[in-house]
Amino acid sequence: MKLSARIPASAALLLVLASTVGCTKLRARDQLVKGVQAFKAGQYEPAVGFFQNSIQLDPDYDTAKLYLATAYSYQVVPGLDTPDNLKVAQKALDGFNAVLAKDPNDLNALKQVASIHRNIKQYDQAKADEEKIIALDPKDAEANYTIGSIDWNLSYKNATTILGANGLTDDGQGNAKKSKDVCAKLVAANSALTAEAQKYLEQAIAIDPNYDAAMEYLQLNYRRKADQDCGDDAARKADLASADEWVQKALGARKANEAAKEKKAGGGIDMSK
Repeated sequence: MKLSARIPASAALLLVLASTVGCTKLRARDQLVKGVQAFKAGQYEPAVGFFQNSIQLDPDYDTAKLYLATAYSYQVVPGLDTPDNLKVAQKALDGFNAVLAKDPNDLNALKQVASIHRNIKQYDQAKADEEKIIALDPKDAEANYTIGSIDWNLSYKNATTILGANGLTDDGQGNAKKSKDVCAKLVAANSALTAEAQKYLEQAIAIDPNYDAAMEYLQLNYRRKADQDCGDDAARKADLASADEWVQKALGARKANEAAKEKKAGGGIDMSK
């Protein structure tokens, strides 16, 4: 009789525990839903609070962890490397890296990490992130474009700094008036960057033949290449001619893309009704 009395008591305890766990998970889900609502309304700090509550209630709630990292990432100010901004960025990175620790091939988390590194001006790491994305998805045009655009922006900063230190302003035409010494400095600073930029921008366009933004950066990259044609005016003019060709290709691609968008937008409207 004693044994039979213990069985229903144990079962009752299990039911209570299961009920408690179920209620806790429901509360965690409720906090997640509230967080998503706040996030969609652009209220990122309140969203962070809701997601933290959700994780506190259910420490294994991976969806809440992903949303928390995303909410932090939306608070990162692009181009700002102040201590406060870096602190927020690190919180976002910690969240996404936790996802990648479980699944190193999570493309969404990788793209988020790459974006954060780029926004806090950790460009070498950002490019390494994009390389991982390309390794997982060789047809990712945006990842190729991003590496090319980072390289061009770095080369542009180098060029304007070197030219400015020598009393010159970038003319976008190869800066033919620069001295041999200035040209040598430009080659040393930018030759690797322009070569890498060209490689990745061309790959982006090969993947997406109408990638107008990649074409625009490619024409700008040819202008940076023209800086490095030390004493070779024919090479400088050839690079500038290539730049002009890509300007026209970019314009054509942009028009085609806009026309395609207009057609798609109007495709769902039946004017006969």
